[in-house]
Amino acid sequence: MRYRAIVSALLALCLCVLSACSSEPDLSDRANLSYMEMKDTGLAGYCPTMDETARGSISLDAGQSYRITELCLQPNDYFVKEEPKSARKEAEFVAAKSLTRYTSSIEQVSGDLILNGDGSLTFAEKDGMDFQAITVQLPGGEQVPFLFTIKNLVANSQPGLNSVNTSTNLEGDYKVPSYRGASFLDPKGRGTATGYDNAVALPASADEEEFERANVKRTDTQEGHIALNVTQVDPYTGEIAGIFESEQDSATDLGAHDSLEVKVRGVFYGRVEPTA
Repeated sequence: MRYRAIVSALLALCLCVLSACSSEPDLSDRANLSYMEMKDTGLAGYCPTMDETARGSISLDAGQSYRITELCLQPNDYFVKEEPKSARKEAEFVAAKSLTRYTSSIEQVSGDLILNGDGSLTFAEKDGMDFQAITVQLPGGEQVPFLFTIKNLVANSQPGLNSVNTSTNLEGDYKVPSYRGASFLDPKGRGTATGYDNAVALPASADEEEFERANVKRTDTQEGHIALNVTQVDPYTGEIAGIFESEQDSATDLGAHDSLEVKVRGVFYGRVEPTA
């Protein structure tokens, strides 16, 4: 009798394991997942994907207005331009690793898509979750923070398209706001809109040039450049996907030091929709 009880318990345990495995959600489609199913999986930081064989075309009518919605940019690779140790070599981009894990994607961005008279396209970004604070680390250990964004992006394609297809390449400039806000205070209580304009307990030489950059805080807006290459198009759903590469400056700690050039590569997803 004792053995029968043990066998019954083992069978029940096996059935529970099998049923749990069979009911495990398909993590490839996050649109059908609940919050608890996505929690701690990292899927929230991934953009939707499309079938690699999607090679259609979305025709655009000159008399109709359009928008790109649900635009998502997912960074995959980071590079920082580093000065060479030898004076004979030029500065080059060095691969860096992300320290911010899954909170790096730009999502739910939307904007107008305009068909111009020469058949080219213009995308003007309007709103959405269009920035993410990211920190990357160089091989030598230096950490580089920057604000990954496409704020106020105006990107143009080559002429003669009259449609969105796998030959569509959008390229343009965008604004990069300051990594720190105007109300941020550094460890000595200095800030732009709040705090001190000079560090307390510094000697009389605090107004000299070597201290001026740290004392006089600035929230300067910089510029970035991005290229979006469409590689998948579904004419039935209006979905588009592809790869992107952007270049922008890193944070300056409110003007206290020089910025570094950062290059970001990744994938994007969006939908082309007519506006009513």
